Amino acid sequence: MSDCLVITPTYNEKENIEAIIRKVFSLSKDFDMLIVEDNSPDGTADIVKRLMQEFPDRLFIKERKGKLGLGTAYLDGFRYGLEHGYDYMIEMDADFSHNPDDLPRLYEACASGKGDVVVGSRYVGGKISVVNWPMGRVIMSYYASVYVRLVTGMKVYDATAGFVCYSRKVLESIKFDKVKFVGYAFQIEMKYTASRLGFKIHEEPIIFTDRVYGASKMSMKIFKEAFFGVFSLRFRRWRRY
Repeated sequence: MSDCLVITPTYNEKENIEAIIRKVFSLSKDFDMLIVEDNSPDGTADIVKRLMQEFPDRLFIKERKGKLGLGTAYLDGFRYGLEHGYDYMIEMDADFSHNPDDLPRLYEACASGKGDVVVGSRYVGGKISVVNWPMGRVIMSYYASVYVRLVTGMKVYDATAGFVCYSRKVLESIKFDKVKFVGYAFQIEMKYTASRLGFKIHEEPIIFTDRVYGASKMSMKIFKEAFFGVFSLRFRRWRRY
């Protein structure tokens, strides 16, 4: 058993899922992997179950009844990781927009104490490291993080990033039933909560590459949740649980 669990939510990722799993398990650092599967009609779960026979005790699946939101998928993954004794948990997309080769670097930064939360950041120091995104989406994403910094005061350049390593002590300190958001605002909420609880956030630079196969899950509803939800974070009471 590894001390680090990679958590990957999936919905209709049959083009990517086998390749991403094999890539993670080819790394020099051992990682376990949990696929949180939202009842994909394309057969994603069947591919994962077949690979579980090849990678016993390293690859796991949690099947859900349908599309319940990115945030709840990660929370279910965190609960699984805490129950099974992992010291570190990493959020990672299934579509190779997050490069699995960066996993050891995120893990090492967290395990060595650089941060209690380590963010794979597209915008460290204001630089933009994104490949194959339309310019409109780059601008929207970059200035969304600027907006989050202005509203919350959180000193994180890539507040909406979804490639993140959490130490166990952070996740044990957050009461998951108090987490409000289910879309990309979830990523902001988790980082802000960790920051307000006194944990250190460190950003490691990555290059983000847009997916080649499958469809993006971004929508205007998700964007609006992130935009308007940020204000509510400033008015919460914060304490370690």
